Amino acid sequence: MAQKAAIIGGGVIGGGWAARFLLAGWDVCIFDPDPEAARKISEVMANAKKAAPFLLDGPQPTEGNLSFADSLAEAVKDAAWIQESVPERLAMKHAVYQDIQAACAAEALIGSSTSGFTPTQLQEGAANPSQIVVTHPYNPVYLLPLVELVASPATSADQIARAKTILSSIAMKPVHIKGEIDAHVGDRLLEAVWREALWLINDDIATTDVIDDIITHSFGMRWAQMGLFETYRVAGGEAGMRHFISQFGPALAWPWTKLMDVPEMTDELIDKIASQSDAQSGAYSIRELEAIRDKNLLGFIRLLKQHHWGAGAFLNEVEASRAPANPTLDDVDVTAPLQLHEGRVQPEWIDYNGHMTEHRYGQVFGEATDALLALAGMDEAYLARGYSYFTVETHIRHLQELSQGDDFTVRTQLLSATGKKLTLCHELRNDEGVVVATSEHLLLHVNSQESKSCEPQAPVAEAMARLHEAQSQLPAPDFCGRAVGMRPASS
Repeated sequence: MAQKAAIIGGGVIGGGWAARFLLAGWDVCIFDPDPEAARKISEVMANAKKAAPFLLDGPQPTEGNLSFADSLAEAVKDAAWIQESVPERLAMKHAVYQDIQAACAAEALIGSSTSGFTPTQLQEGAANPSQIVVTHPYNPVYLLPLVELVASPATSADQIARAKTILSSIAMKPVHIKGEIDAHVGDRLLEAVWREALWLINDDIATTDVIDDIITHSFGMRWAQMGLFETYRVAGGEAGMRHFISQFGPALAWPWTKLMDVPEMTDELIDKIASQSDAQSGAYSIRELEAIRDKNLLGFIRLLKQHHWGAGAFLNEVEASRAPANPTLDDVDVTAPLQLHEGRVQPEWIDYNGHMTEHRYGQVFGEATDALLALAGMDEAYLARGYSYFTVETHIRHLQELSQGDDFTVRTQLLSATGKKLTLCHELRNDEGVVVATSEHLLLHVNSQESKSCEPQAPVAEAMARLHEAQSQLPAPDFCGRAVGMRPASS
């Protein structure tokens, strides 16, 4: 039975939390007295379902059930996690916690999305102060993995550990902030940039589009994969951070910034900012801007995954923790075609026709071949000895089309494994079992250290012999052994 999360407050942040839990397999119940809450949540959810499933490769959790409650008590009943995302008014939050704790389970955790209040402030007057922690996310919650986890002295180490476990299980990275401070850490950093930006506009130094261009075309891209201190360490050259501080530290005493001051938000300044912002991006609706943002963020994050860096490295670790153990020959039915590889068509795999582009078929079939070789024992130790299989010939047929988000599986059959040569074929099937492409491959076993072919070595040789004996009893598919353009005999 799926665990239940209760979302109290269904705005942009609450909707993002709902999507994050729902797509991680939790049942989600939302309470928000706003009569437009269901519509707003549905729009956030639609954006989330377009982007979030592509953060992680491989099998996805079964989506949970989404429901709306008529009362707060109904929403929090039997919930293991309760996320409060009501407006930033302390009295309102205190009243909400009173109602939550009167109806929720004693062991439930209550996380607050507050961007400013400390846990101690939130816990004032609570029936069970230790139950409440700050879990401050970043928008969009369903894509950006970081959450600031802040506790008070009233919070036990066990509760902090439980919060970390639950957040990690939904592919969020909890960063435990050890001290309490207004606005936590991230928003304080953003506030410093925001104050400077307001002065630059107020003093007619720059406009909103100029400031945003400077951020998006320079240090904003650096910060996506290296933070402030790591960036400055690199800027220090071979001497590192110490040299950077000695070189640029004295500038901190210069009157460059106005961090301790803020321009008065007069009607004139507000009109100036709003009109510049409208000119900058008013051609797009907010929903269109959200979709553009999500698509770009997803691209950045998937690139970071390829390089195992930053947020991408974290998501790779999540995938590794969820991945099943590699099967052995004793785990599979070797007398039938082998189903060793499955996946989902990623956004970057789509071509100008809106379908999976040609070279990705080669990638998918190559990954299926790797799965077969791994099953036969070709692991890192075997490769370190200098042995491997090289593909020398491939024949791919494209029969149907795959689109973004389509799930697929690959069925593999070993055709022969005699001496140095290995022949096999694959069928790529969509989630309805329809064959959308086939491939046939000839591989040659090599000693890469000597740059020549050779017989397979133990344990691969024995595994291939066992596979060959079992799979040779299967009839060869009618698409095998044919040249380009030749129709199978059955057609």
